[in-house]
Amino acid sequence: MAAGTRSAAVVVAAAVVIGSVAVPDRVSEPLRKPVPTVVQQSAPVASTPSNAYTCAPYSGIERPNPVGNLYRDTFAWGTTPPYRVGDGHGDVNWRLNPADNPSWYMWLHSLRWLGQGIRAAGKGDKRALQRVDAIAHDWVRDNPYPWRSDAGATESTMHRTNVLICLRQAVQSGLRVGRLPPAYRWIDAALLQHSQYLQRHWSGDWNHGTEESLALFGVGCTLGRAELKRTAADRLTAGIKTAIDAQGSTNEQSTAYAQYNYSLWGRAIDVLGRCGVEASPTIKARRQQLANWLALATNSLGYLHQLGDSEVVKTAPVAGTPLEYAGTLGTRGTRPVQRVGVFDAGYVFGRTGWGVERPFGAESTYSIRFGPVRRLHGHDDHMSLTYTSLGRDVLIDGGHAGYQGDEWQRWARGASAHNVMTVSGVGASATRLTRSVVQETSEYYELRDAGRTRGVLVLKDPDLMVVLDRGSSAVRRSYETLWHLPAGQQVTPYGQGSVVAQRPGDTVKTVLLQVPYGEPTAPAQVESSWHYRTIDKRSAAPVVGFTRSGRTASILSVIVPAKATAAVRYTTSQRAGQTLLHLQVGAVRATVAIAADGTLKRA
Repeated sequence: MAAGTRSAAVVVAAAVVIGSVAVPDRVSEPLRKPVPTVVQQSAPVASTPSNAYTCAPYSGIERPNPVGNLYRDTFAWGTTPPYRVGDGHGDVNWRLNPADNPSWYMWLHSLRWLGQGIRAAGKGDKRALQRVDAIAHDWVRDNPYPWRSDAGATESTMHRTNVLICLRQAVQSGLRVGRLPPAYRWIDAALLQHSQYLQRHWSGDWNHGTEESLALFGVGCTLGRAELKRTAADRLTAGIKTAIDAQGSTNEQSTAYAQYNYSLWGRAIDVLGRCGVEASPTIKARRQQLANWLALATNSLGYLHQLGDSEVVKTAPVAGTPLEYAGTLGTRGTRPVQRVGVFDAGYVFGRTGWGVERPFGAESTYSIRFGPVRRLHGHDDHMSLTYTSLGRDVLIDGGHAGYQGDEWQRWARGASAHNVMTVSGVGASATRLTRSVVQETSEYYELRDAGRTRGVLVLKDPDLMVVLDRGSSAVRRSYETLWHLPAGQQVTPYGQGSVVAQRPGDTVKTVLLQVPYGEPTAPAQVESSWHYRTIDKRSAAPVVGFTRSGRTASILSVIVPAKATAAVRYTTSQRAGQTLLHLQVGAVRATVAIAADGTLKRA
């Protein structure tokens, strides 16, 4: 069904699942300049064997779209109810968007929702083949190349290319033919158009560019076009060098996207090999480093620390890698050797252990962010912490609100959704990790950026964090250290300027101590904030703020996870120019020395 064009400023894709690997939302960057060299296409040549290129998974988009719904031209995605998008005969109105949701619109154009029908067609179901062929062919007729005026069609090109390849394979297997019958040769023509688009518009060295290269390679493999395979393989070889750095960090600033990239580059190795191209040693080596990064990024609950555009995602227990041990909570695989990882891209991941001296779930784990300013799927979360202990979340990230371009997305990406010290009138900047000291029962980190310094001391036995935030400015400003707590906790006063947070009836609690340091404390501010476990699940969650105002500020916080019955106390004293902070959690004691320059050390 032909219709007027529709444009959207931002087009997105919502979280889906491939196997046990969560695939996070995807979002466009501004379109890159066209790649100058484009291979001129001629008539298709004989195809390579139909199983040479592995049909890409449909990423879960097909699950709510059974074959019966396809016969009614009904499309379902996310929380939007199933919606009839066609006339019941495969003639679809591709401009529909009933919820005015760019994600819904993009996935409609991706054709991934046809997945169940394509699988049925590949097994010989001729009615299913007729319907998926009609819908896919209708898309090609109604969206003439180069479809640049429609953001949904543009964003979904790589996905749609893979679906067309899968459809082609289903025709061959379902009809038991080696070459496409004349009625289906439109698929090859459409694949060549899609390959031309992919050549001209490459997104570069992030997951979009990787997926585009794989789709382009798939066309070359399927249609026997060596020049397309070569272009795609060259792009993959070039892109890996910045998509995953030598330490295993990805450039997308998101833990969920890091796991998706691990899966994606594994597919790249497989796809290249099945069509006669050996993946470069760099691809294999950096993917291996990424597995180590992901294992360290796994918290004591078996989930990735929720950083950047990430939903709450379980670590995939990939056999034979460090992820197997991390993802199974230590029940299978080889225990990683490294307990703390500091990565130049802007991550610290640490833990009290890997489940040797105590159960895996009883360990404490943390993350700290620093590094370059936000890009791709990152947030303005520099200096932010997440923390788990005693089998639960202690400090959480605000989460991932999707790509609607609304106030919720802006909030979730902004500084106030994270465990940072905010400074009025000062925006985000690059953050340096200026010091790190890792010892057997403590780790110390110092971070600096524009007008802020944060010192973080993490202790083991008792497990707790001591955080010293300092700010300075030429003019008077407001400073607030924010601590985001899990949904369902109730926050009550706990001494002067401090609070305790606990779910009703829970056996554990979190005590947030605000310790006077260099200036008087102010009453703790407790407000209702939010947490996105997924892009469509937002829960109210408390946030505690310790505030100061002036040209300088010093805010000393102690985050103490403890049994509900444990008394938590502190005293301070002075010695040789140092402030000594004496802490007691139940029967366990520890002393922290704070030097005049703000350095924190276990005494």
